[in-house]
Amino acid sequence: MAKARVTEACIGCGACTGVCPEVFDLNADGVAENILGEEIPEDLVDSAKEAAETCPVSAIEVE
Repeated sequence: MAKARVTEACIGCGACTGVCPEVFDLNADGVAENILGEEIPEDLVDSAKEAAETCPVSAIEVE
């Protein structure tokens, strides 16, 4: 299973939530988080990678 995490570099722009709302959402602090925990299902990997590519501060890591 793949892993996706949001680093402290997140500025809360919400780009990732627009691209991959199944994995990312803004939390109470206004920054993104992986709402599934660290691991993500294989069928969401491509979408999570696209979200990482759209992040203006490269705050998303997908492995």
